[in-house]
Amino acid sequence: MNARPSETPTARQLYWIRTRRLTWQLLLVWFLATFGMIFFARELSNFTFFGWPLSFYLMAQGAVVFYTALVAFYAFRMRKLDRILGNGDGVK
Repeated sequence: MNARPSETPTARQLYWIRTRRLTWQLLLVWFLATFGMIFFARELSNFTFFGWPLSFYLMAQGAVVFYTALVAFYAFRMRKLDRILGNGDGVK
């Protein structure tokens, strides 16, 4: 007789499924934001922000703030996921 795996995922499996999903979503956001800033840099350089071209400001200052916010969001969501499902090692 073939042993069938359980239809419902365990807490550990669910934890890692959600962790991977969140990681891939944030990587997509990171890529699109970085690509967008680079791709539209020529058009954004027509606008100035505090005397600097907007494209320079976005890459020099805005990107750092955006990436820091992205990491903070990841830490916040992972802490919430840890509280709900445990740390992924079966410990709650």
